[in-house]
Amino acid sequence: MSPSSMNLRGGAARGAAVRAGARAGFVARGVLYLLVGALAVRIGLTGTSEQADRGGALAEVVSTPFGAVLVWALGVGLAGMALWRLSEALFGAAGPKGDRIGTRALSGARFAFYAVGSFLVLSFAAGDRGSGAGTTDRQSHDLTGRLLSMPGGPWWVGAVATGILGAGLWIAGWAVLRKYRKHLTWKRMSTPQRRFMDVTGIPGGVARGLVFAAVGFFSLKASTESDPGEAKGIDDAIRSFAQTPAGPWLLLAVAVGLVLFGVFSFGESKWRDV
Repeated sequence: MSPSSMNLRGGAARGAAVRAGARAGFVARGVLYLLVGALAVRIGLTGTSEQADRGGALAEVVSTPFGAVLVWALGVGLAGMALWRLSEALFGAAGPKGDRIGTRALSGARFAFYAVGSFLVLSFAAGDRGSGAGTTDRQSHDLTGRLLSMPGGPWWVGAVATGILGAGLWIAGWAVLRKYRKHLTWKRMSTPQRRFMDVTGIPGGVARGLVFAAVGFFSLKASTESDPGEAKGIDDAIRSFAQTPAGPWLLLAVAVGLVLFGVFSFGESKWRDV
């Protein structure tokens, strides 16, 4: 066998591994959003003190039979997602515009996001319960406090907050405009499959975007008031929707949307063009 054919086969094998990692990552993301959404529904209906964030979801998983194994699987799945995003940053994404600098930079940011998420989930699986329930709120306070204590701290916090707020609005807009379709094998999907992705993707993406936007909004408030206590993690941000004029109904709508985003992620694991 010639060296060139060996390189082609090696590249194909690496590509297959990255694609498998991406699909496993979508499943892991779906499980986490499904659980966070279900916890948020409980909060909206009963006012429970359970945490509707990554830590709360992991606590739910680990309490089930074979829960420890499932948590490890979630961490490995998110690592697969991170590996796929890294490959996009280095070699370009699928599609005609996947090689653009902006697309690669966005993939690099997503790689960092999922790499951190995978590390925290795997740390939880390894016994570090410090990455457990409530940490998104506590970490948000701690990180905001450290940034505020730096020279020009409020500006740093404001810049990060603006980025998160903008990302949330972008995610919601992406869903409303159905931009996710261009990343799916849309032309090869049946009409029921397309309808399934729209029914879950639009409200799911809007709910996810609203949660990110809420986190960014409260971080921006923390920067303007120089008060780390104003910053909120995912759990507190979700609970804050109950304090709006729409009351618990908006919280429940967002919660159901997060559940739908989890289901949408399962669909992406099958029909995403990776």
